[in-house]
Amino acid sequence: MTTTTASAAPARDRGSWLQGTRLNEIGLVVAIAVLYVVLGLTAAGFLNTGNQLGILRDAATIGIAAWGVTLVIIAGEIDISIGPAVAFASVLVAMGSADWGLGVVGAIVLTLLAGIAWGAIAGWLRAQFGVPSFITTLGLWSVLGGLGLYLTSALPVVLPQSDLLDLLGGSILGVPTAAIVMLLLFGVFVYIAKYTAYGRAVYAIGGNASAAMLAGISLTRVRVILFATTGLLSAITGILLAARLGAGSGSAASGLEFDVIAAVVIGGTALAGGRGSLLGTLLGVIFITVIGNGLVLLGVDSFLQDVIRGVIIVGAVLINVWAGRRGTATRTS
Repeated sequence: MTTTTASAAPARDRGSWLQGTRLNEIGLVVAIAVLYVVLGLTAAGFLNTGNQLGILRDAATIGIAAWGVTLVIIAGEIDISIGPAVAFASVLVAMGSADWGLGVVGAIVLTLLAGIAWGAIAGWLRAQFGVPSFITTLGLWSVLGGLGLYLTSALPVVLPQSDLLDLLGGSILGVPTAAIVMLLLFGVFVYIAKYTAYGRAVYAIGGNASAAMLAGISLTRVRVILFATTGLLSAITGILLAARLGAGSGSAASGLEFDVIAAVVIGGTALAGGRGSLLGTLLGVIFITVIGNGLVLLGVDSFLQDVIRGVIIVGAVLINVWAGRRGTATRTS
């Protein structure tokens, strides 16, 4: 009898988590639908095809990095270096192809490898020395931001003419290339999270790191991979952004890390770790992007846009905390 009760408890916990996740996702779908109705009626040009494609392109800038950050937060960690990392990646690909004689392909390869390297270093510091991930990525935020501005003297670096860069910054069959990359990577990360031992290890570490370690999961390996992944995704975003703008800039993607974290949290990923879904993050990305696009079309002052985004982030965190406490209460009752 005791065995039956004990085995039923994890199933009950997972059922409560899945129910909360589905409710959050349904709520986001409803909120996005309401936004579309309201903005379609009030913001001129919002429903135009060109604007909808622009929303897709902007969503990719947030979404690509958000897939990696979702897993990072599920594991109970945080990465606040995304904005400067994307900007520095745009500088690397621009300078590598325009000034360092590497060619476009060589510059792209260099940028991707560098992204993996700086992310792995942050993960290694977190795992090896127990430095909180907030501190390691804060240091990375400062280092990459400073390097990007120093190397360019705070000026844009124009990319050379290239068919590959035109493709990366343009579209395929009318759909922005960046959006296609975002959706392909979304599929990859959904598979990783649901069907691989690594994905299960991420959830286990976020739920209880000590128990995960006792179960034979290597915390060091998982954490290094987590942050190397966010570094790689930041590099991809930086390359696509540079191709879109036609230049690399150390001041590009300012504040992107806040939009990424907001999208992940709004999507239902628990800041305490152990709970979250990539579908929720995708809906959070769309929600954040649509709001930003609508505010611009409505002519809202850029400073007030920051205020509104801040209110949304705080509201999302409060809802997230409330949902987590309610889930805990349900499991213990």
